[in-house]
Amino acid sequence: MSKFLPALVGALVLCGCASHAPHSFAPTPATTTGSVPNPAAMPTAPADDNLNAVAWTQTALEHDLIYLETYRSAQSQLLAALKDNHWDALSPDDRAAPYPGLKPAVILDIDETVLDNSPYQARLIRHGGEYNEADWARWCKEERARALPGAVAFTQFAARHGIAVIYISNRSQDLDRATIDNLLKAGLPVAGPDAFLGLGTLLRGCDQIGTEKHCRRQLVSQRYRVLMQFGDQLGDFVSVLDNTDTGRAQAMTPYLGWIGKRWFVLPNPTYGAWEPALFHNAWSTPRDQRRQLKIQSLRTD
Repeated sequence: MSKFLPALVGALVLCGCASHAPHSFAPTPATTTGSVPNPAAMPTAPADDNLNAVAWTQTALEHDLIYLETYRSAQSQLLAALKDNHWDALSPDDRAAPYPGLKPAVILDIDETVLDNSPYQARLIRHGGEYNEADWARWCKEERARALPGAVAFTQFAARHGIAVIYISNRSQDLDRATIDNLLKAGLPVAGPDAFLGLGTLLRGCDQIGTEKHCRRQLVSQRYRVLMQFGDQLGDFVSVLDNTDTGRAQAMTPYLGWIGKRWFVLPNPTYGAWEPALFHNAWSTPRDQRRQLKIQSLRTD
């Protein structure tokens, strides 16, 4: 929040006219004559599907306010959930052991939930590239991702009240140390290495399916009663084995009553399972064809 609010307050004081929306200003009439530029003759840059998404993530005050609102709302409900011995935020599929008597915990995803990786996305846009594991690992090892608004205050509040803070992430296990160090640098509490369950964490008797977090949630369920879960993807809350519009809706529908109470969903327009669902989950499809399929998915009515 600190990157926006001082500038916002200053702007309101100087102009004294905060009610004017940017689009309410009429353009200044031209004082020179000349031909109107032909749009077809003007140079154009190739479209990048992620440009607006990353620009919004990095510059829009609305982005930060949504995060702050979400974490503040969760914090205001956390102690009531702690006192309710029948309160559990794991689905029946993920609850592998009875929760009465277990210590309380909250589960949070990391990327775009507590840490902001938009600089990595911005680099891809500037260089015209796409996600790849080598560049992603290099970014993670820089340990420069900042905490997202509200995340530090919420997790520290939970820790002060004896609630374990558990991070379940699809960062690979070889990024464990860099990830934990980044979390600590950003001010997020990490009780120890067991507080971070990266991709590759195994649970005996549970079959790992792709990058699904089901087995890791089951692992947490053996030790904790989970009060809340936070994430930017449906898979941070429930297994989605059919990544289609129908499959995603069916996976989430039974838990709609939990949204904003036990499950807190954060916005991520820059990447996620929602995107490949638009082109049949086939990343091998050429980039321009993937873009056309995404355009075809748009509604015009």
